[in-house]
Amino acid sequence: MLLIFPPVAKPCEPPAGIALLAGVLRGHGVPCTLLDANLEGLLSLLAAPPVPSDTWGRRACRGLGDNLAALKDPQLYTNPDRYQRAVADLGRILDLVGRPHGLGLTLANYQDQLLSPLKSVDLLRAAQQPETNLFYPYFSERVPGLIATEKPALVGISLNYLSQALSAFALIGFLKSQYPGLPLVLGGGLVTSWLSNSAFINPFAGLIDHLVAGPGADALLSLLGVTNNQEHHTPDYEDLPLGDYLAPGLILPYAASSGCYWNKCSFCPETAEGNPYQQLAPSEVLADLAHLIKYHPPRLLHFLDNAVSPALMRQLAEHPPGVDWYGFARVSPLLEDPDFCLRLRQSGCLMLKLGLESGDQRVLDQMNKGIDLGLVSRALAALHAAGISTYVYLLFGTPSESIDEARKTLEFVHQHGEEITFLNLAVFNMPVCGPDARTLALRDFYDADLTLYADFTHPRGWHRKAIRRFLDQEFRRDPVVAAILRQDPPLFTSNHAPFFCS
Repeated sequence: MLLIFPPVAKPCEPPAGIALLAGVLRGHGVPCTLLDANLEGLLSLLAAPPVPSDTWGRRACRGLGDNLAALKDPQLYTNPDRYQRAVADLGRILDLVGRPHGLGLTLANYQDQLLSPLKSVDLLRAAQQPETNLFYPYFSERVPGLIATEKPALVGISLNYLSQALSAFALIGFLKSQYPGLPLVLGGGLVTSWLSNSAFINPFAGLIDHLVAGPGADALLSLLGVTNNQEHHTPDYEDLPLGDYLAPGLILPYAASSGCYWNKCSFCPETAEGNPYQQLAPSEVLADLAHLIKYHPPRLLHFLDNAVSPALMRQLAEHPPGVDWYGFARVSPLLEDPDFCLRLRQSGCLMLKLGLESGDQRVLDQMNKGIDLGLVSRALAALHAAGISTYVYLLFGTPSESIDEARKTLEFVHQHGEEITFLNLAVFNMPVCGPDARTLALRDFYDADLTLYADFTHPRGWHRKAIRRFLDQEFRRDPVVAAILRQDPPLFTSNHAPFFCS
């Protein structure tokens, strides 16, 4: 089987989804080949930059090799200004590559002026005209060689982000035209979200043989006629170019669970889509990590869980993996314990990402967030004292919030400015399947059949334009907030942030 991760997504770590599938398939004796077409495709574009006419473009092209090398050098991450220039210069080259084709192209996005990944008709058009995709020269040369060598019985494509959708469908169209008898399977996070929408009617019949929701291993084994042995299998990164990713050493992504163990927040897509929580036993996680670290020694472990469970945190504190790590966590009573936070830091925890969402208790209660602001304050203090950085996520415009509550969030951040290392600010989007969607007046964001979110008439008049005005003119201008925001690594954000923590 051939498993492909298409462009475009941040090329700083190997794709965990196809590595997880590879572990299961190979554990059942099924040979498979992994292709990170995202990393390879982006590097292929950078390998042949255009001849720019502007000063910035010429400087960026001259420094291309140095900047790619610098992003793999830990020394760069001690100089934020130099880091920002390297990322900006690489972005400038991709912008020059994409602009003549009507694309907004970055190391994290592929935005077409004419085609939308939210419209099935546009995705089908991308499949009908694959040669118009910017990555066509790369995959039309790379993929046939793999198919000729490996002779796969199936090709699986992992589609997780909207930024991958147009290139994924161009690749699908190419495969369908060149290998009409080769079954195509499409899965991944974005496909799971489509299939979780009860209003979804498959528009891709005849093009894609199988759409798969969720982890996908069971479906692939069934399609291959293999009986699942129900054993746990460690992810397998063997085929991937682990030394080529844009990071100062290997970032090894690993998921100890899927879904969320809280799974009650009214605003969350996990809740809206009804994704079940499934977790590995901490002993299995530790065994996986020991195996992966032995054969692929990383600079950093990235836990992909929606929230690393308290049980796993205790195990990591008691049995350190031997390398630095970071991931998402819920603010739990465990994190207000200074002694535990110190042990967590000693286990290698550099940074925790925390979904605070709001600094107003009533808003948190209306969200069913299940956290108390007093607990959050104590946890931030304990983490800061232990030397663990925090990447705090805030969400503005939920149905229970107005500008008054948003100002309380600003006040909370201002009070805890020394304890918050990084901030992520987002404007609320209503999941089309969310529980609140049934009680509010909705309207479409776009004339698009694949959109996952809806606009709504805010019950307190806190509309999106007013929210953005507040964020731009008040929230971001607060000197404490502004200082925190300046620390965020451009484009790579939380993926590179841990390297600025140590």
